[in-house]
Amino acid sequence: MTFKRVLASVLFVILAFVVAPAMAQQGPAAAPTGTPAATGIMAPPTAAPTTNVDIGGLAGVANAAGGGFSIVESFLRADVIVKAVMVLLLLASLWSWAIIINKWIVLGRLKRKAARFEKVFWSGQSLDELYQQFAAHNDHPLAAIFVAALREWRRAFEGGAPKEIHLLGVKDRIDKAMSVTIMRETDGIERQLGFLATVGSVAPFIGLFGTVWGIMNSFSAIAARHDTTLAVVAPGIAEALFATAMGLFAAVPAVIFYNRFINEIARYANRLDAFSDEFSVILSRQLEEKIR
Repeated sequence: MTFKRVLASVLFVILAFVVAPAMAQQGPAAAPTGTPAATGIMAPPTAAPTTNVDIGGLAGVANAAGGGFSIVESFLRADVIVKAVMVLLLLASLWSWAIIINKWIVLGRLKRKAARFEKVFWSGQSLDELYQQFAAHNDHPLAAIFVAALREWRRAFEGGAPKEIHLLGVKDRIDKAMSVTIMRETDGIERQLGFLATVGSVAPFIGLFGTVWGIMNSFSAIAARHDTTLAVVAPGIAEALFATAMGLFAAVPAVIFYNRFINEIARYANRLDAFSDEFSVILSRQLEEKIR
């Protein structure tokens, strides 16, 4: 699965969870029920009111509470700046989840290939047979290290067996070939993790900017209407808090998986270093035997 396919899958899932509920809220209204006289069922008598209470304001609050919190409506009511903040954070979150899923798949595949390679490598086959097998299929770091080292080892014997005075130089070239390969492969695995680190550190501040802007709009509405009721203040505060929530929604997974992937890659790099040291010892021993 390529990174673009992972990104498309994440985008589809997000749209399914965000747009579908918003469309479901616009369903057909319930059919009107008949009167008690039409249905033939006599309604029980209602109790007489004990006091005169104006419930108009309470009804409005109850209706607002019963309607729930709609992400789409909150986005549509927001200011242009707050909308831009929300869209930016949503895109950052989508891209972060695409990277997370892609890295999860890639690391799992690399671990499985490394286990298969080590099983074949320690099975007792000759180095020439292993080179013929993996020279054209070095699609993971362990195979790439093996091919790079053995290629340098073969070059040392192109003009015959090297002299004993050249033995140290041959060992040094083999070790450098493996070290360069490890660095190149590790850099390839760590690619795009910098974006997760950036999102984890910057997204909360972007959300905080949206929060500050929404609260400024709330105070502006209070100053314009000379009214401090909840109906005037609540929409701006809700938009502001929603921007903060989106910043945390983008930052928290990015930080969690960034730390996890860094630890996984560090362990995998240690595995590559261990194989490089073991293989260097094997090649050094064979070099010494051929020179004798």
